[in-house]
Order: sequence, then C-alpha cells, then structure tokens
Amino acid sequence: MSMYVAGSINWTAAHAEQGMQLLVRSITQEALGIRTFELVHPHRNALPAFEAGAHVDVQVPGGPVRQYSLCNAPAERYRYLIAVLRVDRGRGGSTGMHQHVDVGDLLEVSAPRNQFELAGVAQRHLLIAGGIGVTPLLAMVEALSARQADFRLVYCTRSIDHTAFTDRLEEHLRAGRVSLHHDDGDPTRALDLLALLARQEDGTHLYCCGPAGLMQAVKNATAHWAVGSVHFEYFAPSSASTAPADGDGFEVRLARSGGSYHVPPGRSIIDVLRANGVACETSCEAGVCGTCRTPYLEGTPLHQDFVLTSQEQTKFVLICCARSSSAVLVLDR
Repeated sequence: MSMYVAGSINWTAAHAEQGMQLLVRSITQEALGIRTFELVHPHRNALPAFEAGAHVDVQVPGGPVRQYSLCNAPAERYRYLIAVLRVDRGRGGSTGMHQHVDVGDLLEVSAPRNQFELAGVAQRHLLIAGGIGVTPLLAMVEALSARQADFRLVYCTRSIDHTAFTDRLEEHLRAGRVSLHHDDGDPTRALDLLALLARQEDGTHLYCCGPAGLMQAVKNATAHWAVGSVHFEYFAPSSASTAPADGDGFEVRLARSGGSYHVPPGRSIIDVLRANGVACETSCEAGVCGTCRTPYLEGTPLHQDFVLTSQEQTKFVLICCARSSSAVLVLDR
C-alpha cells in the first residue's frame, strides 16, 4: 500500500512550465548500463497524472535537459519511474544521471507530456522495443494489461544481460504476450521484421521505440500498413533530421504580436525569435519532444521533426527545427 497521498497542490499548466522539484527516492540497476530512478514529491503529494507513452523533461545536474519516458504504471500517482541507459560517448545527459545523481537528491522535472499515445480505436496492439526503447512500452503494457486489452510486446536486446525489467514482464512472458529476441550484436541474427509485419490484422496498431536502425526497419516493413496505424517514439534525432535548409532563408511573421523576422540559413526560427526578445518554450531543440509545437496560419513549412503526424503537420510546426519552402511562414502567436 502506498504511503503517498494526494496533497493540496493544484497542478495547472503553470506547473508544467515551471517544473517540479522531485526527490530521488531510489536508484536501481536494472541491467548492464541501465538504471531506474524513482522520483517522488518531497511532501508526498500526488503527482500530475500521465498516460502510457508520456515523458518528462529532467534537468540533469550540471548538464542539459533530457527527455525520459515514464515506465511505471499510469495508475501510480505517487511516483514517476524513469530508466537511463549510460552512453559514455553520448551528449552528456546519461553520464550525468549515472555519475551525479544520488538517492535523496532533488531534480527539476516537468509535468508529463505525451506524443506517443495508445490509439483509442485500436482493437489490438503490437509493441516493438529495442533496448532502452522499451521504457514507454512498459507503461503501455501496464495500461493494456489493466484493461485486459489484446497486446503483444516484442522486446529486442543484445543479450539477456542487457535486458531490463524481465521481473516485471515475467507473467506476460509465461503467458506468451511478451517475447524476447537477442541478437548478440550480430546483424544476421536480427529480428525478421518483414515476416513479422508482412500482414496487418484488422484493427491492429503498432508502437515502436528503439535505436534509429530498428525504427527505420520497422517503418520500411510497415509501408503497406494502414495510414495512421504505426506510431514511433524517437529519443534522439538522426544526423540529418534537423539540418537547416540551404537558400536565402525565409520570413517568419507572428500574427498576434505583429512581429516579422528574417530566418537565414543556419539559424532556427527559435534562435531568431529569441534574439529579438520573443520568449519560446523549448526542451530538446531537436524535433523529438514536441515542446515548441506552434500553430501556423499561412505558408508551407518544411517539417523536420519526429513528433507531428501528417494530419498535425497541416496545422502545427515545431519551430526548433522546421524550415519553410514558402517565402513567408505565419505563426499563430
């Protein structure tokens, strides 16, 4: 039974912007290089609710802000659980979490955001995880299991020593709802995605998170699936994902404030707006978190993000990475 009870704090949009100071209650080594960090409110208040697939922004001590998926059951209001894979040659976030965060520390954490939601119309759910990409899918397993939905998780790792959360998945492994695939780093032993995804059963939605190579392979193997039935969660941009377009740049206009600014090659919309005193909320600035999603009214944006669906791209743009093929892009702000 949880000792954490709902407090008097009313978690509003302002809290999402300001962030929360959360206490690191426990740190657990889950597999080689993978640790979970259990975050709770210092005064045992209930935390903002979240749905499976959500992530939070975490200010790494002395380092950058990083996005981490919540991997505990969404019904748990007393804690957030995140998992961090240590990448020594990464961008510094994971090493900072592993080296400089201890039990009892306070971390600045945003309210949850979700760009990777379970599809309400789905009759069955196929989840494909690669390595640390299992984290948002764990929350999906918890949510789907709680409502006795039809699901299957295929969890790919290098070896059993690199496989986290097998204790949490044990019941589903025995029941055949979860299967593990280890390739020992040998590409010839990779999961046969073409065979797995050759046929889409009616009503099936697929959710995938993992290394870029896995997600590209899944994308290729599901090219024939129904539009809108395949969902991806990217935790890092590809090398070419956010490169500004060449040319003379373009003009960005702010419809409500009346500002008009030139965005040259090599600078993002956000860079230009901030240089002109326009406040912009951002987090990843790489097109993978959705924090800077902004409605646009006119123009033809060149979307370079991993977040917006094709339908959303007709209304919104991520101003951290988007360019414009039209001379003018009008934002609704």
